Formats: sequence, structure tokens, C-alpha cells
Amino acid sequence: MRQNIETFIGCESAYEKAKIVLFGAPFDSTTSFRPGARFGSAAIRHESFGLETYSPYQDKDLTETDIFDSGDLELCFGSAELALRDIEQRTREIVSDGKLPFLLGGEHLVTLGAVRALAEVYPDLHILHFDAHADLRDDYLGAKLSHACVMRRCHELLGDGRIHQFCIRSGEKAEFAFARAHTDLHPFCFDGLSGVTDRLARERTPVYVSVDLDCLDPAAFCGTGTPEAGGVAFVDLLDAVLTAAGTNVVGADVNELAPMLDPSGASTATACKLVREMLLALYH
Repeated sequence: MRQNIETFIGCESAYEKAKIVLFGAPFDSTTSFRPGARFGSAAIRHESFGLETYSPYQDKDLTETDIFDSGDLELCFGSAELALRDIEQRTREIVSDGKLPFLLGGEHLVTLGAVRALAEVYPDLHILHFDAHADLRDDYLGAKLSHACVMRRCHELLGDGRIHQFCIRSGEKAEFAFARAHTDLHPFCFDGLSGVTDRLARERTPVYVSVDLDCLDPAAFCGTGTPEAGGVAFVDLLDAVLTAAGTNVVGADVNELAPMLDPSGASTATACKLVREMLLALYH
């Protein structure tokens, strides 16, 4: 596997030495409102050079890590299933080499490809899901593969009680009813997260962390396809991902940045900083 020409800042390790492998999934063909998330992964890499490699939050530096950036996959925009197949294949390759996959979206459907691969290796996998939207529709306008359905498809793989949802503040009435019956729903904020992570950590449960950036309030993060008022602040999300990193994390993603929807660049800068902090927190 070759290193990408432009890497995320500080992620320049050789593949053989790397403990974490970044890869991008520039796909947004099922976006239901404003498209543009396909450009998110490339923008995060490019704009990461506006950051320092050092995190004052954690007193860690990316230059002291071994993280490899393999670049963006070349995905079929005309077929969600073919795109998911390629994401699944790349995730499986990374995991089989004993490394942690870190996926940059792209719309949120890309998570399903990674979860499919990880669920094969970890049949007791749990998901920590940070998002404004429940993503539990059975279909969206007849399509089973949609970013509005991604957690419903993940539930079909994992079963009840293994998807822990935080910050959810949007969805159909039926989605909230489904969540109350089948997932671990924590609406509006991160209340209850430490209790969940303490249990998962104690039991050494394999965990996949999926961050849809629209969990942030659009006043702080407007560069996303489906903004929802009433979200959390960056410092709250940062605290949540650091808390999540205390579990047995076997994979992670950050998705739904649509950089051109925020011409100021602030949303992209926010995404970059979150990725830096997650990489440092997950590196062991």
C-alpha cells in the first residue's frame, strides 16, 4: 500500500510501521439535502497543514506517532453497493494487517462498509454513534442504502443494544420509536456517555466510533449537508471522543464535512482539529 501524495499533517509513517491507517471515502451519492461531502476527506488533508502537529489538550504530538495515510479510494459514484464493497475491502486489508482503520468521509453511508468488515472480525462489535440524525430509516425514498439508513443497516448486522447513539435531535417519529426499542438512545447531548464507555472498557468490548460532524451546532459547524440547530459545542465533542478513546476502539470515522458549504473554512478547520485529536487519542 502506497502513501498518499498529500497526507494529513504528521501522518507520514511507512505502512509497515503504522498502528493507524487513514483512508478517505469521497462518496456522497445518497445525500438527501445538500451534496458536497465527497470533497471532505481531501479538504481535511489539505487544510490540516494549518494546524500544529502538537495537541495542548493531550500533550501529544503527531510527529511522535506512526500513522499512515493511504489517501482516498476511487469509488463508483453510480453504485452505493460497489462503493461500500471497496470501503469494506480496504478496511478488511487494514485490520488483517493488525492496524486500526480510520475512515474519512464522505457521507455517513460510508460507515457501513467499515462496519461490515469489522463485524466479521469482531462479532461482538459495538458502535458509539455521535450524530444529529438517528439514521434509522428502513429506506429513504425506496433506497435501503442511504445515509439516512446507515444505522438501521448496521443494526441488522449487530442486533439490539449494541449501537449507542448520542446528540440525536432529528428523525422521523418511527425512527425514535425504533431507537427506544432497539438501540441505546441518548438524545440531544452526551449525557450518559461515561457510563456506557466505562462498561465497554471494563468488558474489553470492541468499539467502532462514528462521528457525523453535524452533531455540532451549525453556529460552529455550518459546512455540512443537513445542518440541525441545537447541537453541541466543539469542546463537548472533543471531550466525548477522548472519553470514547478509553474503550477498546478497533475502528473509527469522521464524516459529513461538505467544505464548499462554509466558504470561511471554519468548518474544515474544525474537522481537521477533531481528526488530529482523535488520532492522538487512539494511538497506543
